[in-house]
Amino acid sequence: MAVQTTEHLWIPLSDGTRLGARLWLPEGAESAPVPAILEYIPYRKRDGTRGRDEPMHGYFAEHGYAALRVDMRGTGESDGLMDDEYLAQEQDDALEVIAWIAAQPWCSGSVGMMGKSWGGFNGLQVAARRPPALKAIITAYSTDDRFRDDIHYMGGCLLNDNLWWGAIMLAYQSRPLDPAIVGQSWRADWLKRLDHLPFFPALWMRHQRYDDYWKHGSVQEDWSAIECPVLAIGGWADSYTNAVPRLLANLKVPRLGIIGPWGHIYPQDGVPGPAIGFLQEAVRWWDHWLKGEDRGIMEEPMLRAWLSDSYPPSGTRTQTPGRWVGEPALPSPHIQDRALGLSPEGVLSLNGASAPGERAIRSPQSHGRAGGEWMGTGCVGEMPVDQRLDDGGALVFDTAPLTDALPVLGSPRLRLRLKSDAPQAQIAVRLSELLPGGEAVRVSYQVLNLSHRDSHEQPQALTPGKWVEVEVTLNDCGHRFAAGNRIRLAIATAYWPLIWPAPYPATLTIDTGASQLLLPLRERDDDASPAFPAPASARATPTTQLDPGSVRRWSTQDHVTGETTYVTEGVGGLFGEGVLRFDEIGTDLSHTLRRELTIRDDDPLSARYVLTQAYEMGREGWRTRSETRCELTADRETFHLTGEHVAFENGVEVHRRVWDERIARDHL
Repeated sequence: MAVQTTEHLWIPLSDGTRLGARLWLPEGAESAPVPAILEYIPYRKRDGTRGRDEPMHGYFAEHGYAALRVDMRGTGESDGLMDDEYLAQEQDDALEVIAWIAAQPWCSGSVGMMGKSWGGFNGLQVAARRPPALKAIITAYSTDDRFRDDIHYMGGCLLNDNLWWGAIMLAYQSRPLDPAIVGQSWRADWLKRLDHLPFFPALWMRHQRYDDYWKHGSVQEDWSAIECPVLAIGGWADSYTNAVPRLLANLKVPRLGIIGPWGHIYPQDGVPGPAIGFLQEAVRWWDHWLKGEDRGIMEEPMLRAWLSDSYPPSGTRTQTPGRWVGEPALPSPHIQDRALGLSPEGVLSLNGASAPGERAIRSPQSHGRAGGEWMGTGCVGEMPVDQRLDDGGALVFDTAPLTDALPVLGSPRLRLRLKSDAPQAQIAVRLSELLPGGEAVRVSYQVLNLSHRDSHEQPQALTPGKWVEVEVTLNDCGHRFAAGNRIRLAIATAYWPLIWPAPYPATLTIDTGASQLLLPLRERDDDASPAFPAPASARATPTTQLDPGSVRRWSTQDHVTGETTYVTEGVGGLFGEGVLRFDEIGTDLSHTLRRELTIRDDDPLSARYVLTQAYEMGREGWRTRSETRCELTADRETFHLTGEHVAFENGVEVHRRVWDERIARDHL
């Protein structure tokens, strides 16, 4: 089907604000209206997500849908200012956008909403507002719980990616409006945005428990608010997968889930592969719920998930061996907990019996260097490497070689009885597969701020020396432990550089006799595999690679000072894409970022995180550049967070902002 593309159109809101949009429209829709699909995010439709949008939204239009990529208020060329993520204003604007779309002469009145990450979040949030024209959503790599499973906190611990993402948002939100769209007002509006620029990482660090700030936009607060069908997408290499089983188990509307081996990438481009024909699956979904045409989508299993087979540990993995499996419902009748016992000799017992005794651990503060990135994005070097690098700083418990394969699908849980010698402490738990050569492949993990052991809303300090019961729920996983291999459980008291350390170098003592690991064992392992078509898409965006860029990751240890340094560096492209030019609009983009995290093994208060970045964009006669530096340190009571942002127009500095924040530690 032929497609007409509108590079830019304005969507008017009731308060006079205009939101910018791109539109892909099937030829003839003006006389034969079609349903519409909305993606609503802040990442700039014109030059930010253009390379991804064209083949995806063009595909939907080729298959009989109007597709719109709308920039939120205060982003791209849209009017207004942005104050934070997931605000009520963002949702209110979306309700107006959906009503506007449904009223257009080319729209049949039925609207679907889809998105990945931010767009997956607000798809759920807007669905909970129940706009009449919204008939179904697809939410990819999102969460129902903004505190437990987003980029700011994990298990009540501060993720260091909070600073990474906050700094990136400074760069993203400092990008100028395009004069080719808005005319000469671009510069005044750009400077106004720079004056208004929030210090994003500080906004989120001020909320260190699950308070009303995080409850807003967490749809788990009221599952019944969502009344339209939901297709939820996740990936084992991504960080937003735990919500998929929760959505399937708790929503009452028609719902399906797909979890592949991928990182934070739409599945038609999924890495690690295999990628799938996700756009064809999406069209089946839209045909059913927006057109009323039965394509068999609702006959699929409620959950289709990739069950990984064993693979060697490597920081770069492009493919994951395994197969697709299907579950008719969640909770699944085919998945039952298998108990494994712990012993003081380091044995993980397959018969479930735990042996009495005690094991103590105080990990080096640099423990965690083998963990890879919190969120996989398909970059080189981002995956967890051989876990033996960290196992020497942890308590490890190993099974005997498995006599049969052990397929696990779901969230492993570790029940512990423990005590700490400090009032604040962390625990990091890793589940790995040991290969015949001794290599350890991380299958799942979780961290927990032990002050949050009972509640993320009301944290409570530990009483040194007092035994407490703790349950750690590891990240959902789908993995088939091979016969002949062993399972390893590792327990540590730090996980750097993933999380900021606790203020004390605590020692934890584990009562093995009162502790147990529960694995969600998939009791059938020979069922037929669900099938997906090969990836398909519309035409690619014409793009010129100006520079290949580079991505590097390394860590070093100074044996004089005892300091460990962990560095990641992307030059030219944040995710390894290099310096690009979008040929149709003649716009060049370059994003360089360097993270440097340092710590001494004996002192959590030595932790220091410095992040620098530069974002450059423009074309002949119109070029802008922003430079950012952020630094985080802490003492026992207070975080110290500083930032500087400088903007340049054609090489001349035009704006500078400086932040210096002191934020009290709240059981963190």
